[in-house]
Amino acid sequence: MRLKNICRRVFLLAFVTCIGLYGFAQSADIILTNGKIFTANQQQLYVQALAIRDNKILATGTTAAIEKLAAGNTKKIDLEGKTVVPGFNDQHDHFAFAFSAAPLTFDHVEFSVPGLGKAAVLDSVARLLVNAKPGEWIEGKIGTTVFFDTSMRRSLDSIAPDNPVLLQVQWGHGVVTNKNALYAAGLSDAAKDPVGGWYDRNSDGNISSVQQNAEEPFRIAINLAYPEAIIPLIESFAREQLRGGITSTLFMGTGFTHSLATTTLQHANIPQRLRIVAWPRSTPEGRQISEWPVAQTHPTPTSTISGIKYCIDGTPLEGNALSSKPYHSRGNGNGRLNYPAHTIRQMLKEALTSKRQLLMHITADSSFGIVLHLIKESGTPEQWRPLRVRVEHNTAGNPTKEQRKIIKDYGILIMHTPKFAFNSPIRSLLDEGILVGISPDGTTNPFWDITVITSQQANPDENLSMEQAVIAYTKTNAFAEFKEKEKGMLVKGMLADLTVLSQDIFTVPIQQLPATTSVLTMIDGKIVYQ
Repeated sequence: MRLKNICRRVFLLAFVTCIGLYGFAQSADIILTNGKIFTANQQQLYVQALAIRDNKILATGTTAAIEKLAAGNTKKIDLEGKTVVPGFNDQHDHFAFAFSAAPLTFDHVEFSVPGLGKAAVLDSVARLLVNAKPGEWIEGKIGTTVFFDTSMRRSLDSIAPDNPVLLQVQWGHGVVTNKNALYAAGLSDAAKDPVGGWYDRNSDGNISSVQQNAEEPFRIAINLAYPEAIIPLIESFAREQLRGGITSTLFMGTGFTHSLATTTLQHANIPQRLRIVAWPRSTPEGRQISEWPVAQTHPTPTSTISGIKYCIDGTPLEGNALSSKPYHSRGNGNGRLNYPAHTIRQMLKEALTSKRQLLMHITADSSFGIVLHLIKESGTPEQWRPLRVRVEHNTAGNPTKEQRKIIKDYGILIMHTPKFAFNSPIRSLLDEGILVGISPDGTTNPFWDITVITSQQANPDENLSMEQAVIAYTKTNAFAEFKEKEKGMLVKGMLADLTVLSQDIFTVPIQQLPATTSVLTMIDGKIVYQ
């Protein structure tokens, strides 16, 4: 009897082994062969081929080995030497900054900090008013010339007596408005400054420009007025990203409520994996954090609403980021914090209690130093590391030795925005074991970002290698959203999110890199762009 049981076990083991090696249970749905596949796995950065079953990577290896996993119905893609990388992960974007749901908009294409003058902007508004219905929103992009001009309020009230007007600085940190827009946002000229933002007033005492978190009621009002307009815009944006091989996107929740974000995701046809991060509006009484649930929600199988974002300061462009040196001639001196220290302490306490990931926009060195000090004061490294606190943009300068130790010990992620952070010691930070992800902030071409961080840092010694850049844009960015066990690498068991590139980004001359496109983008093992 004992010998019989042993024989049965040997037979079953042999049977299972045969199925595993040769049978249908291990056959691939798709195989990609004869390529240069960058896995983002430092143990084996490159392979020739990979196999996909259902929505995951079944195996990677040589072409000969992977071809053995093909069955009669396996789709075979001969890469003919093309380069494959994990799908890029856009870990910082803003729906409300990138495009407006307002039916009448203007956007002067060339980015300029001063921007056009008052007469030109008013002319753009007047041209839109010709076709405007009473009550329709008008939205446009401006620079600091108009933003700082408090006389704009009277002019906008005069030329647009029947329409709300919102003029937004091109980088998102401030708007100029009129009386009708105030009313449409549920406000009036008697409004007191909300926590995290403030109003600039003209000589009449009326609100002319709106700064920082005081902007949220206006963005929300536009999107709530035209919820159906959001969907084609966000779908078009998704298609543009697919052409760059972007398979995951994070939108900061500017301009959204939790309800609006949920319904938008449920009605839009968005192939990417999409995350929206809570962005609470605020009133003079405080931050309205209860309007966004602490627990993450999943409006669709591939979308998530989680985390919480705060702008701790503004930007040097409008002079509203707390810097150790004066950088602006407009009376703000060294800038300021949006939130007082006691409010930041409360944010940190809430993060430790709720375990909700905290993302913070910080652009100046003094703001950065204060926040690091408060993090260290509020808890231990063991308490903070699991929360993966993120500092967005990496424009606060060169962290001191003490600051670098806090960043590393407390597991803080530095999310680098290439177009703003030319002066960052990005490679030195990586060499010290600090996690640096890529936070594009409106760039839909990942190869432009990669060009900057591999060849255009102010100190050439701080340029990343191409491999480091792609890992930051894929593997590290997956870690930044707690998805490192699901995506970011092309290895067995990971989601089959990948892009086949039009040229080999690891060997092409750097001047040609931004012209790279995806010739095939795959999400969840399905081809979504070709």
